[in-house]
Amino acid sequence: MHKCFPARGVMEGLLSRCRALPALTTCGRQLSGYVPHRFYHCGPERGKRLVLSRMFQPQNLREDQVLSPEGRSGDLSCKSQRLMLQVGLIHPASPGCYHLLPYTVRAIEKLERVIDQEMQAIGGQKVNMPSLSPAELWRATKRWDLMGKELLRLRDRHGKEYCLGPTHEEAITALVASQQTLSYKQLPFLLYQVTRKFRDEPRPRFGLLRSREFYMKDMYTFDSSPEAALETYGLVCGAYSSLFHRLGLQCVRVQADVGSIGGTTSHEFQLPAEVGEDRFAVCPGCGFSANMETLHSSQTSCPACRGPLTESRGIEVGHTFYLGTKYSSIFSAQFTNAHGKPCLAEMGCYGLGVTRILAAGIEVLSTEDSVRWPSLLAPYHVCLIPPKKGSREEAATELTGGLYDLITEAVPQLRGEVLLDDRTHLTIGNRLKDANKFGYPFVIIAGKRALEDPAHFEVRCQNTGEVVFLTREGVTEFLSQVQVV
Repeated sequence: MHKCFPARGVMEGLLSRCRALPALTTCGRQLSGYVPHRFYHCGPERGKRLVLSRMFQPQNLREDQVLSPEGRSGDLSCKSQRLMLQVGLIHPASPGCYHLLPYTVRAIEKLERVIDQEMQAIGGQKVNMPSLSPAELWRATKRWDLMGKELLRLRDRHGKEYCLGPTHEEAITALVASQQTLSYKQLPFLLYQVTRKFRDEPRPRFGLLRSREFYMKDMYTFDSSPEAALETYGLVCGAYSSLFHRLGLQCVRVQADVGSIGGTTSHEFQLPAEVGEDRFAVCPGCGFSANMETLHSSQTSCPACRGPLTESRGIEVGHTFYLGTKYSSIFSAQFTNAHGKPCLAEMGCYGLGVTRILAAGIEVLSTEDSVRWPSLLAPYHVCLIPPKKGSREEAATELTGGLYDLITEAVPQLRGEVLLDDRTHLTIGNRLKDANKFGYPFVIIAGKRALEDPAHFEVRCQNTGEVVFLTREGVTEFLSQVQVV
């Protein structure tokens, strides 16, 4: 007789290896034998099953069918863009703008939850500011002209000018300045939002890596002194490092130029990638790192220890700025100090490219033909594949549905995370091939061994390529250790 399931140590070892690699795998086709109850995008009610045939997912699983927004397949020079279009994660709306389809929306919602956890752990408070920003705010800081053509501008019917905000330093500072009774005892404020941003890119490309409309997390901090502001700066940078670690992304924090945002100190979080448009240098000896823009063009030695510098390309996924009083002095964002005198707030601002983090993670983690997701962000963690209709294993179809119900009952964190591939007119092999493209972390197949007594299901860890056969009880024990957000 076969063992019911491997020893706990074996399962824990497999799961730990799956976690060690930041990505997952994919999901397959359709199942029959079951009449699908109802499809629920979020967590279904008990007794309801999420089935693949009801998913709105326009797929182009042949590479030669995938076109860029301009209609030329040759424009798809970026792996993440090609894969996200191919498996139906995004769909082009216009140059630089994309429809985000259900899998991507789920992944972004999960990323936002991880961001909320990290920001609120350091005292962040979530706000939501209008995308429309009055021109007078931007003229006050002179950025109305400084931003140039990248600022998307418009007039309302009364002739009043606005921009669609690429960032919100002006708006948040004016908001805080309107509160005229602030005390030093209330500070620091760490105010953040996750909203759509807009930038009139001259040449949008690489899908979600450089687009005209995108999601961004922007945080703005207000402190009572430069020392306190720099302490907050370090706190937020630490939260960013924690975030990327949880996502399994090996980002590098580098010194950066302050650009049009301004301030005196700035750092970027760069994800090393061949497609990256930034160049940065790292010193293996002392750990110094900087964007190449901040170094002399001919500089090859570390300015800190004189050791050799190693140059890499990267995708900027986060940026931090210590602003000082640049904005608070313009809008009179003040607080009352311990002596009862008004003082200008010391500010910082901190950005995370939400859609860019997702696309960049897919860029560096995926294979050439299969999506792999940053850890925790897989839209669905488990895909169940029942036998093909009319096959010798068809009798196991009912067992697959029972296993779905058991998982969602016995492993509460996986409710809404299990997808049943109900396209049983397709072979298991074809559905498994699709599952590999979609990047589900775990694929469970009801094959020949599902007809044994007790039934054994094939469990594939898509990150490691490992396969084990487990009973119903073994499957639920194994999956109970899976972490979700």
